[in-house]
Amino acid sequence: MTTTTVWSIAQLERHTADGIIFTAHYTVDANDGTYSAGAYGSVGLEQPNPNNIIPYANLTPEIVIGWVKDRLNVEEIEDSLQAQLDEKNAPTTATGLPWS
Repeated sequence: MTTTTVWSIAQLERHTADGIIFTAHYTVDANDGTYSAGAYGSVGLEQPNPNNIIPYANLTPEIVIGWVKDRLNVEEIEDSLQAQLDEKNAPTTATGLPWS
């Protein structure tokens, strides 16, 4: 089964004076065609080099997702989501009563 993982930016926090982003809130959604799992988090961003500032209006999801992924352990997050999907597909625990 192939799992599709999609990273998105849910919200950005910025300074109004210069448009510099200081926090990015992200979501990660994994789907194997039958089940889905997701994660939400936020990451603080460092002040950019003055020579590398991208104006707020020119930011794209791809740019900010790149910044977020650079600050996180992407493999660990995606592996955790895959483990959740694996558990849904082949549960290792169950609840219930042995009588009706």
